[in-house]
Amino acid sequence: MKKNCTDIRQSKKLIELGIDINTADMHYTYHHWQNDENTIGSQSDVFIGVDLDLVYNGESYDYIPCWSVTALLDVLPVSCDDGRHCLALINPNPNDKTEWLCAYEDDNGNLMMECYSDNPIDACYEMALKLYERKML
Repeated sequence: MKKNCTDIRQSKKLIELGIDINTADMHYTYHHWQNDENTIGSQSDVFIGVDLDLVYNGESYDYIPCWSVTALLDVLPVSCDDGRHCLALINPNPNDKTEWLCAYEDDNGNLMMECYSDNPIDACYEMALKLYERKML
């Protein structure tokens, strides 16, 4: 599954975990049309950039930050607590079923902590959850 950024559920969870919204490089925008102070419709889309406050001619816009794979990798620590485990994001089977691995490896390439997904965004997101649970994020 191709995916260019965290979905809304994942984005809200990352914000809940305390990830700085300024590290997001994209956002979902909800555009609400209003008539007599009642919202009569809305739509959402993904845009690059983050602007958190905007009201234009009675129409309001709400933003939910989201992260690309590059932004997620910038949020994850480069190494684990001992400085000897390094972060890796790889597709170990490029000619077979696409499966992404986000992992911390030791000096010998042994996996210490790992998360698999069919896309790099979800693999990095799952690693962020694991690191948060271990108080490493």
